[in-house]
Amino acid sequence: MANVAEAEFQGRVALVTGAGRGLGRASALRLHRGGARVACLDRDAEAVLAVAAEIVAEGGQALALVCDTSVDAQVQGAVRDTCAHWGPPTLVHANAGIQRYGTALDTSEALWDQVIAVNVKSAFLVARATVPHMVASGGGSLVLTASAQAMATQTNVLAYTTSKAALVGMCRALAMDHAPQGVRVNCVCPGSVDTPMLRAAAELFAEGGRSPDQLARAWGASHPLGRLCRAEEVAEAVAFLLSERASYITGTALPVDGGLLARLGVILPGPESVSSEP
Repeated sequence: MANVAEAEFQGRVALVTGAGRGLGRASALRLHRGGARVACLDRDAEAVLAVAAEIVAEGGQALALVCDTSVDAQVQGAVRDTCAHWGPPTLVHANAGIQRYGTALDTSEALWDQVIAVNVKSAFLVARATVPHMVASGGGSLVLTASAQAMATQTNVLAYTTSKAALVGMCRALAMDHAPQGVRVNCVCPGSVDTPMLRAAAELFAEGGRSPDQLARAWGASHPLGRLCRAEEVAEAVAFLLSERASYITGTALPVDGGLLARLGVILPGPESVSSEP
């Protein structure tokens, strides 16, 4: 399987948004290592140039495209640039996203609009710009980055949870609309992933003498597998869903969450603490 994975995207053009760091960076590198030429989109010029340079240093082909994916003209321009260099992207990971905190009472209208624009509108714009190229090419695959919080939620994350639930709905609608045209659409729903976004949250919420690193490790320990997810593990799930190995999978939301969504909040004692006596 390792040899198949190394060549499964040979000759294909991929496009990854939010590619400068975290899940997007891991996805861009994984698709390159599978043989794809990768258009890397991010609004952080320094970060996107760095990941493209990393791909080139490994002998791959990459475009660094500075792009705010919540702005239609910039998305359309990035897709045109990709087509001009290599042809149409038929492997797309719409990953750009931000995390913000607040309830309905303390989330401002401006903050709400920002989260929905970056997390939801950008995925719509990327789909609208790339799906026609997939159809014209005879098919393609699109993966959206949702979250475990699309299905269950913490407190104080109203806008973020709403945006990620919207992406699951968008995934299903896109999948149904474009299945007859050979386009598959799925999403990944990660749990706690060790990315700069998670580390920033740990910096924000660490208190009571607990360091940000200790808090991050505690978040990881709350998952049944007992640790934080690595960005590369999510990238493997993305690569699978984009690949022909997932040729009969569309419209699905795949948890990559270490078992988090499978566990009830009420935990029974372990077998060793349950007496067999009547």
